[in-house]
Parts: sequence; C-alpha cells; structure tokens
Amino acid sequence: MRENTPPRIQDIEEDDTDDYLVADDEEFEEVTIEDLEAMFQNQNSDDENNADDDGEPESRTPVQDDAILTLSGHEGSAFTCSMHPTKDWAVTGGEDDKAIVWNTQTGEKIYTVEGHKDSVIETHFSADGTYLATGDMAGEIMIFKITDEVTKVWDYSMGDMCWMKWHRAANVLIAGSEAGEIYIWRIPSGDCKILPGNGVKCESAEITGDGKKLLAGYGNGCVKLWDIKSNSIIMEVELNHPMAHKDNVSTVSCDRENPVYMTGGEDGKLLFLTNSGPVGSVEAGGPVECVAFSPSPEFKVAASGTLQGQIAIWDYQKYSMRTQCEHPEIDDGVTTMKWISDHTLLVGTIQGHIFGYDARNGSRIFTLSGHMGDIYSMQYNAREGTVMSVSEDNTAKIFKCPNLE
Repeated sequence: MRENTPPRIQDIEEDDTDDYLVADDEEFEEVTIEDLEAMFQNQNSDDENNADDDGEPESRTPVQDDAILTLSGHEGSAFTCSMHPTKDWAVTGGEDDKAIVWNTQTGEKIYTVEGHKDSVIETHFSADGTYLATGDMAGEIMIFKITDEVTKVWDYSMGDMCWMKWHRAANVLIAGSEAGEIYIWRIPSGDCKILPGNGVKCESAEITGDGKKLLAGYGNGCVKLWDIKSNSIIMEVELNHPMAHKDNVSTVSCDRENPVYMTGGEDGKLLFLTNSGPVGSVEAGGPVECVAFSPSPEFKVAASGTLQGQIAIWDYQKYSMRTQCEHPEIDDGVTTMKWISDHTLLVGTIQGHIFGYDARNGSRIFTLSGHMGDIYSMQYNAREGTVMSVSEDNTAKIFKCPNLE
C-alpha cells in the first residue's frame, strides 16, 4: 500500500551546487531568441508525446472494459471495498481520506463519509449488514448504523492502523495496530479489550474457522494464535524457531473446517501450521502478497500469490505444490485473491487484471479487464454473481462473473 507522502527531493551536495554556479566565461555560448524558441518548441512536442489528451501522463489502457458498472468518485487511489450482504449497496475507501457508499444498480452516491485524517484503507459492512465500519491509516475508526439511511453511532482513535475486520458471527470489530496491539470492540456499546503487543506492527490477521481464535502475523516474522475470549496465546512461532519467517509476515489464512493455518512472508516462505505450531514450510518463489484456503471441505488446497506473479495451489496435507496457475504476464504481480467457489480462484494484479483460475489444474478460465492501475482489493457477491474491485486508477468497478459450476 502506498503512503500519502510525496517523494522526497534528493539532497544536492554543496560541491555539486558550486560546480553549477562557477564556470569560466569561455564555457558559455551565445544563445539567440530563435535558438530559445526552437528549444521550447521541441520540449513541448516531447511533453505532448508523453501525455494523453487531458495533459495527464500516459496510463495503462486495457484492451476492453468488461465492467457492468464503473464508480468514479474518489480523488485518488481507491484502496478498499465491501458489498452489503442484502442491499444493493457497496462502500469504497480511498487516498482522498473519504469513504463513499454507492448504489450498485444505478451507480449513484448514497452517502459520503468525511472526517477521516488519512487514507481510508478499510471499509466493511458487518456480517448481518447492520453496521458499516470505516478506518484510516491514522487509526480513526467510525461506525454507522445501516437502515434506509446511514447514521453515525460510534468512533474511536486507536493510533496507526494496519488492518480491520468484523467477526463473522457477531457485531464485534477487530483491528491491528502499528504498535502490535490488537483491539477488539463490541458494537455498538464500544466495550473494548486489547491483545497486547510488543512494539512490532501486527501486519495481518484472520479469524479461525470456529470463530474463537485469531491468527496474527507480525512485522518481525513472529506468528501468534490468540484465544479471543481469554486473551491468551495458544500457539506462537518465535523468531528462533527453525521454520520461522525471517521477515514481515504479510498475509495469513485459516481453513474453515479444520485447525490448519497458513502464513506468507516477504522472505518468500509459506508456513503450514496447526494449534501445536509449524508442521511444514515451502518456498513460494518471491515475496508473498496473499494466501487463501479453498472453501471446499473435500478439496484440501490453499493458494498463494507473489509480487513476482507466481500463483500456486498447494496440497496442505503433503506441504507440496499441486499445480501452478497459468499466468499470462511474468511481471504482473499478484495483489489480492479470493475463492469464489470450491474450485475457482479469483486473482487481482498490478496490471489491473482480474483472472479466474480452475485450481484443479491451474488453467485460466476467464479474464476481466477494465482497470488502468493496480487492483488493491476485491469482494465477491455470491447472490448476484458479481465481483467488485478497487484500483490505483481512482475507480471501483463491478463485473459479472461467468457462470461457475
């Protein structure tokens, strides 16, 4: 995720400055008005060649736009999206410090959340659709009650935030911080408890299949499995463990049916774990951006995606690769992935593509094009058979997925 910080101008050494300011007279040549006009004319021609009709730098142009709806309202990259479980509503959050609630049939704006202090990186409807949570990088969290209207009912400032998500079975909101603490709130009362940190950011987390535990990955390579009710650590992979990650744990996933877990790190390693600790490890081929277990209880596989573009399906019982997915562009790094059926994996990429794969053999079964920048987040709506994505190109798009088995 890019930060809202402009690139720093490189320092100019004093000696370098003097070289520009001091020169012998004979080094200068006389320049006429005609010479200057010619120089500017050539410069303008070069600028026009490197810009589009609006004078903006040339951007990546997709071959076609497969979206059934494009939502353009953010004044900067769109980082996060969520679709309401029953209403034709969706929400997006972006670099402009705003979250926008949309009608997914008409594309009209229903509500704009203002008051955030930094990029809005998390927007989520609760599992029952009663509440909407929005959160920014600075840790400002807002909760809204969803009826026919959007009404703010609660807010909280937690300090710099890394991630935020709702519990699947209750109106409980959980968020991880740069300082390592994990906050757990009961909504709408705001009752809070904190899983302690140790000054190292909690980079990623997921609730286990039974809803009672939380698997968390940390910036120093540590992994912890927390009991949510007792605030106690059930399992921990410490840094001195021979299988431990050597770098930031960027992503984690939990199998829905069994106490089996998976973590991916910037060190290119994948760990397979149980409640007792690591049971296997493999190399993914590059920094791991996302991992995800198949929802099928019979098809016992998990997927991983790297920033170099490797997409692999792993047999997590054998800790070995089952197949590698057919990726059309080697440098098209993976940014996000979701399973949308027992055997179908959806992948979003740096080049703005969404690919659908049959995980049984790795074949690419469809492509959805339209974005002109990195895809940061996706959500699938099984009720409508649609996928929503948000991108660096400032837009959100909704696509109709092909019929799946």
